[in-house]
Amino acid sequence: MPLDESWFTEAMPDEGTAFSLKVTEKLHEEQSEFQKIEVYQTTRWGRLLVLDGAVMLTQRDNFTYHEMMSHPALFTHPDPKRVLIIGGGDCGMLREVLKHPGVEQCVQVDIDERVTRVSEQFFPELCESNDDPRAKLLFDDGLKYLTDAAEGSVDVVIVDSTDPVGPAAGLFGEDFMRDVYHALGDDGIIVQQSESPILHRDTILKELYEVMRGAGFAKVVTLSYPVVGYPSGWWSATMAGKGADLTRFREEDARGKPFKTEYYNAAIHRGALAAPEFCKGLFTDQ
Repeated sequence: MPLDESWFTEAMPDEGTAFSLKVTEKLHEEQSEFQKIEVYQTTRWGRLLVLDGAVMLTQRDNFTYHEMMSHPALFTHPDPKRVLIIGGGDCGMLREVLKHPGVEQCVQVDIDERVTRVSEQFFPELCESNDDPRAKLLFDDGLKYLTDAAEGSVDVVIVDSTDPVGPAAGLFGEDFMRDVYHALGDDGIIVQQSESPILHRDTILKELYEVMRGAGFAKVVTLSYPVVGYPSGWWSATMAGKGADLTRFREEDARGKPFKTEYYNAAIHRGALAAPEFCKGLFTDQ
């Protein structure tokens, strides 16, 4: 039975599923050079950001995504000082990274400046660290930025991209991953949003593992966590490193973190590393 126009719906016909939120009004709509950007007011989930018809975040639950895409990698690296975010135009990832006092610089490279400007207007809580002196916001092609990056110049790369179609397709390719490997230091880690384990284990996740290993990364692990507004409600972040055991992290530091989170803690981190039985054939490093 179809819903009426008071609902925003993202349909995934190939998976036979859809996700809907009841909305009261559309607050903003524009076509940028790269994508259609929409902001809605919902009844129970705060404001909703949509890019090309796909849910990017809601004010109510975005913290699970932003925290699990940032803090596990930062607490796994022994001493992260130089962080690079590819994508992340809503700036929620930047805010989480800069909660770590040891981070000396965080460069964010997003191809679409309009996503950031819209976020500053409608999601100011996500943009509260944009003026931090350690933050550098660039509006450019992340693929080109990594190609030009100096060898060993970055400690952690966070790929906060949209789905692997359109402008983000290249961020899941082996050429890009080789450039990431080149830019990372000896203890360097990349973490990439890797879609839903239940929907994409045999497609996007499997291909990402092959690409990461093909680029030279010795260890690959996937952490899973809930994001209510994303397809299936079950999401993942895949980390790759040059050799370190990615199942080991600075647990004491994580337990004593000097900042507030809404989802992440040391126990959540440990639990998220557990491989579901149906994924053990792929998640062989955990």
